[in-house]
Amino acid sequence: MEKNILNTNVITQIGIMVKDIEKTSQVFANFFGVETPEAFWTDELDKARTEYKGSSTKARARLAFFNMGSLQLELIQPDENPSTWREFLDEKGEGVHHIAFEVKGLTEKIKIMESKNMPLVQKGEFDGGRYAYMDTNNDLKVILELLEID
Repeated sequence: MEKNILNTNVITQIGIMVKDIEKTSQVFANFFGVETPEAFWTDELDKARTEYKGSSTKARARLAFFNMGSLQLELIQPDENPSTWREFLDEKGEGVHHIAFEVKGLTEKIKIMESKNMPLVQKGEFDGGRYAYMDTNNDLKVILELLEID
């Protein structure tokens, strides 16, 4: 058996693409009997340094997070700029976009995954860390997000 590429098997987040984050957040909050989280916009390009398919993009998304014990549900409503978020919503509609794992050594993990024909689709930064979406659809049937937290 091959060594665990990510050095973890703990899923930390499930990302769900939505068309209306306010409405969907309220439905989730009602279902789970919790408060509705406030949705917020991701940072602009100068801070987020977002790249999609190797090119800089102004893509942003509204996010809302539900902390559900050891797992976080992330609702994502993309803007119209090119991104994995926009592509997913346009091509597949609403639904599960990714599962995320917290990793150490993000750059190294990206290189390892790319060597296994799992290319980087999008990457960016946020306060306290950075992320990378890897196209693992052919093998794993879902996008993997790698999160590196400072």
